[in-house]
Amino acid sequence: MPDPITARTRMVDSQLRARGISDQRVLDAMLRVPRHEFVPEPYRAQAYEDHPVPIGDDQTISQPYVVAVMLESLQLTPNDTVLEVGTGSGYVTALLSELAAQVFSVERHSALADNARRIIAALGYTNVRIFIGDGTLGLAAIAPFDAILVSAAALRVPPALMSQLREGGRMIIPVGSPNSQQLQFIRMCSGQPVVSLREPVRFVPLISNPE
Repeated sequence: MPDPITARTRMVDSQLRARGISDQRVLDAMLRVPRHEFVPEPYRAQAYEDHPVPIGDDQTISQPYVVAVMLESLQLTPNDTVLEVGTGSGYVTALLSELAAQVFSVERHSALADNARRIIAALGYTNVRIFIGDGTLGLAAIAPFDAILVSAAALRVPPALMSQLREGGRMIIPVGSPNSQQLQFIRMCSGQPVVSLREPVRFVPLISNPE
């Protein structure tokens, strides 16, 4: 594997900036977070390449560009409280930790959740809590959230997640069938969701029951 700092710099320059990602906070976070630490050893040499990478349990760590698009769309501030649905490897969780005040993440696979907790703790992130459960239900006891990021594709936006957005809150979520998905950006305005369509994507399905 190449030097991680060099690999991250190349990733940010060629995969993100060159494709129009301009939010400096997002670019800086992706320069700081060691993506390779979240990738299983057999695939670690691919950690900074321009495609998803397997992480076990039929899940993947998403393509860097797609992660950047989702993060940039949320326009996160250092005071935001964020819900992440689908912890997966914990990589996006760590990026959210860099960009927001508090991050609450829900993962249905206990093995993935435990591994993500271990890595995030080892890297020194302290503003993250990871729960095992049904991500489609969100975390009603902690809501409302300033932003919600969903890392799995839903056939439709789960009503529980919509109800947990505060006024002015933002959500980014892939919506569609396994073969045809599109990112939807949702902003809560005067109690009503305003939906904008973004890039076509390919995510694992959002499952509505815990492991």
